Amino acid sequence: SYGPPSVLKVVSLNKPEPAPGEILVKIEATSVTAAHTHLRTGKPYFGRLFIGLSKPKMRIPGTDFAGVVVAVGRDVKKFRVGDVVFGASDLKGSTYAEYLNFPENGVVELLPDGVSFAEASAAIDGGLTAMSFLRDIGKIKRGQHILINGASGSIGTAAVQLAKFFGAKVTGVCSAGNRELVKSLGADEVIDYNSEDFTRRLNTFDIIFDTVGKRSFSECKAALKENGLYMSPVLNLPLLFAQIKTWITGGKKALFSATGLRNDIVKKKDLQLLKELLEHGFLKPVIDRKYMLEQIVNAHQYIETGRKRGNVVVELG
Repeated sequence: SYGPPSVLKVVSLNKPEPAPGEILVKIEATSVTAAHTHLRTGKPYFGRLFIGLSKPKMRIPGTDFAGVVVAVGRDVKKFRVGDVVFGASDLKGSTYAEYLNFPENGVVELLPDGVSFAEASAAIDGGLTAMSFLRDIGKIKRGQHILINGASGSIGTAAVQLAKFFGAKVTGVCSAGNRELVKSLGADEVIDYNSEDFTRRLNTFDIIFDTVGKRSFSECKAALKENGLYMSPVLNLPLLFAQIKTWITGGKKALFSATGLRNDIVKKKDLQLLKELLEHGFLKPVIDRKYMLEQIVNAHQYIETGRKRGNVVVELG
């Protein structure tokens, strides 16, 4: 059922067997994100149209994993026992678990050398979300000026690094305590939201990426350049109405996208690029805290404080 962190229970299940075309992964690490807390509470309520009206469709939560292939089903060609892999299950869930059956042709890749299980799982949610927003939705170009609100979070820390990789000028917004972290990730400028309201910088930004959904399009509109773009992965009714209105009227635009609902072919290509970025050091996941699976309630409670820096990881090894 939907509810507070205490609705999460650790139970014992039989070890699954891979079906034809599937691999069985012993999960070593998975991340816990703010999105997972929304999936657990069923809020905002209109989101239940997609995740279950009265209770979650997802029996076992979790949307990413890193681990070792311990068995393969019939006809599996790409992977073999012993391979170290990482991947995304998105709304199919099931990664808060010791073992996961996963399709060979799903969103899964071999883990690059030198990248830990924790780092790999931490890279997936924020990395894939930020990549989709910056490259596909924002169509970010070299030399553009982007402001990233929530720059010290899971999506934000990835977005700062990816925006620099794409050649943009980056202004990050976070608390004073996270200023040096965001600066170390490559931000050209960091704004402490307690000291300055970035929305008062008129006609300044080509893109405002509100990774945490804390400022509305109407608040940010004046800070955008002509034909600028406000975008956020956090859907609410004002953003939905703003997206429809700006689509009709033109000019400055507001956009939302549920990147986890994209088809697996697209996400698989993104994971391949993410793998290369990790391999060559262009993306360095930020990990705040690590928990064991038995501490999953504590992990969710910490996420809900709103004070995490980067990512929270659950280790199962």
